Amino acid sequence: MADVLARNCVRVIGADGGRPIVFVHGFGCDQEMWRFVAPDFAVDHRVVLLDLVGSGRSDLSAYDPQKYGSLSGYAADVVEVCRALDLCDVVLVGHSVSAMIGVLAVQEAPELFGALVMVGPNPRYVDDGDYVGGFSRSDIAGLLDALDANHLGWSAQMAPVIMGNPDRPELAAELTNSFCRTDPDIARQFARVTFLSDNRADLPGVRVPTLVLQCDQDVIAPEVVGRYVHEQVPGSTFVQLRATGHVPHLSAPEETTAAIRGFLAG
Repeated sequence: MADVLARNCVRVIGADGGRPIVFVHGFGCDQEMWRFVAPDFAVDHRVVLLDLVGSGRSDLSAYDPQKYGSLSGYAADVVEVCRALDLCDVVLVGHSVSAMIGVLAVQEAPELFGALVMVGPNPRYVDDGDYVGGFSRSDIAGLLDALDANHLGWSAQMAPVIMGNPDRPELAAELTNSFCRTDPDIARQFARVTFLSDNRADLPGVRVPTLVLQCDQDVIAPEVVGRYVHEQVPGSTFVQLRATGHVPHLSAPEETTAAIRGFLAG
């Protein structure tokens, strides 16, 4: 248990007897990205925060390129954390790529999870026939080539685009700094695993109540993608936020919290 919790730098706060809610961050981020949302849930939930291996203050020595060569490696870690803490009826909140990590975790251990919240999900970033993921193959190839060539430069260029909210440059600066703190080699592999993934076939198998949170003007997960996820996950709830960009828990934490609470209360 101690090894698992240390590996993912797990932090538990809030009500011991409350329903557990596990927050999982997206690419290039860490658990600090939830700092404006987690305290509100800690009032009546047992809140679990973690860093995916290779991110934040996780144990970098635990990074195995083979294990983390697919999203299932990260999903296995989320399951291990939940089991180490002896959790059940977990509300799993995943941002961006971790929305799909959440889908895989629920698939691996359905007995642990009672609800799934997907913030800005995208099951396949590359357009494919009639499916619109938001990027062409050449777009993704260029993005990955740029990351390979200059990690810091890529971070400085991409973070403001991903964050949106150009009138609030401090948000883009925080995301840029987060990207830059990530080990470049790990960032390159995680980017490939993220942007070349295809989890469309996993969506119809989700059998827990699911909330899809969609932002406006999200270049990473456009509205058409969010609605596709909603259509593919049986019985899911779709909420269009007023928030813009791809990181509403930083740019619009109150609206994000209210949407999740409304879903859980319903």
